Amino acid sequence: MREVEVVGVRVEMPTNQPLVLLHEVAGSRYLPIWIGAVEASAIAYAQQGAATARPLTHELIEHLIEAMGDELDEVRITDVRDGVFYATLVFASGAEVEARPSDSIAIALRVGAQILCAEDVLDEAGIPAAPDEDAEIEKFREFLDEVQPEDFSE
Repeated sequence: MREVEVVGVRVEMPTNQPLVLLHEVAGSRYLPIWIGAVEASAIAYAQQGAATARPLTHELIEHLIEAMGDELDEVRITDVRDGVFYATLVFASGAEVEARPSDSIAIALRVGAQILCAEDVLDEAGIPAAPDEDAEIEKFREFLDEVQPEDFSE
């Protein structure tokens, strides 16, 4: 398993499909995962540390984990089959729960859990960074500074 970090969310054109972009912490590969608009908003809210008037679904899950006296230790992106990614939530109690990567990432960002990705998933779906991509990633980070979670509403 390799640690990955969330670069951010964006809308892919021309399909208008949101994706979350992950980057290998100790490497140069990126992992794009296409996600739903709701999950894109949840990830954007979590990255911005935005408070909501009432708990959204991923915040509710965070509160449930706390109320049950457990902690989310890590999220593992475990597999990709036919373009569909799979993840597992791993708790301090030893419990493991299968989940979608998009939901898992949204929760992990809220609780500060580590996000890991299986090496074979990165080998299959990862995209190596090109030498000139640092400038492109910087532009993407600037975009993320300006984008609002509401921008992902349909």
